[in-house]
Amino acid sequence: MNSLRILSQEEENDSSTEVTWDDQQRINTFSKLNSRVRNLDEKLGELKQEKEALDDLSNELELGDEDELVIYKIGESFLHIPYNRALRLLERDKSSLNSQISDLSGRIEECEKEMQKLKTVLYAKFGSAINLDE
Repeated sequence: MNSLRILSQEEENDSSTEVTWDDQQRINTFSKLNSRVRNLDEKLGELKQEKEALDDLSNELELGDEDELVIYKIGESFLHIPYNRALRLLERDKSSLNSQISDLSGRIEECEKEMQKLKTVLYAKFGSAINLDE
């Protein structure tokens, strides 16, 4: 959350640090990366929920009978398929989700590393005159 505070008279009048074009580009880049991280975090949360659902489904299938047909969702359709095929499809879907989760996590890490570099440069120049924390 953004925290609001009243600036001291010294902080308010401290205009000795000029914002250059390069500084503004760094600030803009930080903002874009921050938005990207928030979006990726949201997608990651959705994928993790989907993975939990598949894990629960996997546990339910273990209790099922191998001779019965299983109702399995493919896209927007539900199909009756043999138990063994459902297990293979479930493993494929779980593997695909794990890959997507790993990819998103890597992208988030890259953005956060770049944001940390920008924070270091900007805080070194502007100190408490800039707030880059959420």
